[in-house]
Amino acid sequence: MNTLTQLHVDIDARVKTIRDNQPDWLCRQGCDGCCRRLAAVPKITEEEWHCLQEGLMALPPEQIKEIRLEIAALAGQTSRPVICPLLDKAKGACLVYAHRPVACRTYGFYVQRDQGLYCKDIESRLNDGALSEVVWGNHDGIDHRLLALGESRELPEWFLADLK
Repeated sequence: MNTLTQLHVDIDARVKTIRDNQPDWLCRQGCDGCCRRLAAVPKITEEEWHCLQEGLMALPPEQIKEIRLEIAALAGQTSRPVICPLLDKAKGACLVYAHRPVACRTYGFYVQRDQGLYCKDIESRLNDGALSEVVWGNHDGIDHRLLALGESRELPEWFLADLK
C-alpha cells in the first residue's frame, strides 16, 4: 500500500468513527458549504494529483472540459471565497469524491492546533455544547505526513503542467 493510500485509510477510519458516534453529523452529500467557500485555491501533492486524475478520467469529456475552464479561471482569481471547480453545484457533491484530496477528506473531522475547526456550522454546534465527546483527528499529523509526499502546488498548476 503506498503512502497516500495508507493516509486515506487512516483518515477514513477517523471519519467513520466520528460519523458512527454522531449519526446527525453535518458533513455529508448536500452539505457543500466548505466546497463553496474555500479560503484559497486548493494545493495538492503530486501523488494526490495522480489520484485526482484517475477520478477525472472517469468523467465524460464535456464535464472535463467544463472543469478545465473553471480551473483556468481559478489561476487568475484573486477574490475570495473560491468555489471548488470539482463541485457539482446542482447536487452539492464532489465529482471525484473517491479521488478527492486529503484536505477535502479531513475538513470537518480534523483540527489544527491553535487554528480551530474552520467549518462554522460545526464550530457553532460545538460552542452550543454539542460534540464535546468527539475525538477529532490531528491535522498537524496529517500535514506532517503530506510533507513526506513532496511539494504541494495549486490545482491550476497541475492542470497547466498536464496540458504541456
